[in-house]
Parts: sequence; structure tokens; C-alpha cells
Amino acid sequence: QVQLEESGGGLVQAGGSLRLSCVASRRTSSNNGMGWFRQAPGQAREFVAAINWRGDSTLYADSVKDRFTISRAYAQSTVYLEMTSLKPEDTAVYYCASARGAWGTRNPSEYNYWGQGTQVTVSA
Repeated sequence: QVQLEESGGGLVQAGGSLRLSCVASRRTSSNNGMGWFRQAPGQAREFVAAINWRGDSTLYADSVKDRFTISRAYAQSTVYLEMTSLKPEDTAVYYCASARGAWGTRNPSEYNYWGQGTQVTVSA
């Protein structure tokens, strides 16, 4: 069993930045892809970004490309999501997830462990 814990969410003005962190309870991520998803009220959970097991290949939703950066630090079993130029439409609960395989994908069904989420609110 793997536990994932997100942190770093909060309230920020449009145009601001936040960095989310996701710490794994054990070093499962050394062989697994990782991803970030988000869910706004009344909407389905959507893919944000993913990174492969080596940390040298990333994938982004079009809506966040060039604004968000996913990275990972193996020593700390941590995955980060650096968010810049935030917009009100980025407001959501952000979840990190550990993939079943070595590559993070856009499909949430390909992830088997999820964190509890951290709230990000962007004011206009």
C-alpha cells in the first residue's frame, strides 16, 4: 500500500504562482510514473500533467502547457507541480497519483494510488 500526501495549495491572485508537492510513503515512484489531476466543483476529474519513472519525459494538458511544470526528486520520493501565471479557471482540488506502470498517462484508470487532494483557489 502506498500513501500519497499533497501540500502547497492555497489562495492566490490571478497571475500568481504556487508549488504543489506530493510525498509518497515509500519509494514506489522509483519505478512508476506519476501524475497530477484536478477536479473543479461539478466537473469531472481532469488530467493536468504526468512524468515518467526516470523523470526525463513529461506530458501536459493543453490548458496548462507552458505554465505548469512537473518534476520529481527521488531522494525525497516527491513529485512537484510548479504552477505559474495562474488563472481563475485553474481553481480546483489537485490530486497526485502513482501510475501502475513506468509512464504517466492522461488516463486516470491507469493510476492505482491517489492522494487526498489539496485545494487551489485563484481569485480574479
